Amino acid sequence: MCQLLGMNCNSPAAISFSFEGFSARGGRTDEHKDGWGIAFYKDAVCQLFTDHLSSITSPLAERIKRNPIKSTNIIAHIRKATQGPVVLENSHPFMRELWGQHWTFAHNGDLKSFHPPGEGRFHPVGETDSERAFCYMMDQLRERFAEYATTPPLSALFDTIAELAHEIGQHGVFNFMLSNGAVLFAHCSTNLHYVARAFPFSTARLIDCDLSIDFSQHNHRDDRMTVIATKPLTSNETWTAFRPGELKMFAEGQIAAHAAPLARNRPASMQLEPHLTTASLAHA
Repeated sequence: MCQLLGMNCNSPAAISFSFEGFSARGGRTDEHKDGWGIAFYKDAVCQLFTDHLSSITSPLAERIKRNPIKSTNIIAHIRKATQGPVVLENSHPFMRELWGQHWTFAHNGDLKSFHPPGEGRFHPVGETDSERAFCYMMDQLRERFAEYATTPPLSALFDTIAELAHEIGQHGVFNFMLSNGAVLFAHCSTNLHYVARAFPFSTARLIDCDLSIDFSQHNHRDDRMTVIATKPLTSNETWTAFRPGELKMFAEGQIAAHAAPLARNRPASMQLEPHLTTASLAHA
């Protein structure tokens, strides 16, 4: 299956170090060589780069490594094709516009017999189960919040995304990341981990290549960031595993809310982290 990488920060930061190790898994240290992509946000505007080549052979991937783009929300993906051929339109992340924002989505997994009705506003361009799931989620959000001209309250949005993740997850493995440039949602079906980085910053070493970095030389005292990945990228940091079925929302470089795995007939419930309030999330 594919692998995911995401980063959420309280101030723009580059993901060059993590991307160096992550991209090595696209055919050098692992088998995910059927395309790749990465999305960077500047406010609500997204810069999206995708390629059908593997991340270890792609000139575009090399250019991004050498010319870092700073962002507060980043989603990246390396693909091992399970549905759909190895072509550009099947490379993640995918992007759509809703409420005047660019929404991006990347998926790791395989959804069996997932063929929602294509009667909504959003339609797949490629042939993957992942893009079908994304378009279905966007259609559902648009329909359920039809009265809103702008982004609905995050508490309601979070609970709806948790319900949709549970619904779609009944069809197979549904690890995903989703962002609108303000916050980043991450859902675990089988494998997903995160590491928080804040003052006092330390040195980290990559697992997939001989590279280390002293974050104290590149960050300010108030900087905060969380990196999310399918599998840990570094060997000397404490990575925390998501529970299967768990959804987390990241804002300002830290966990803003989480929902435990849904039980049958029990609605989702957004649980705010102690350091955040609903008011603060409104400005995330």
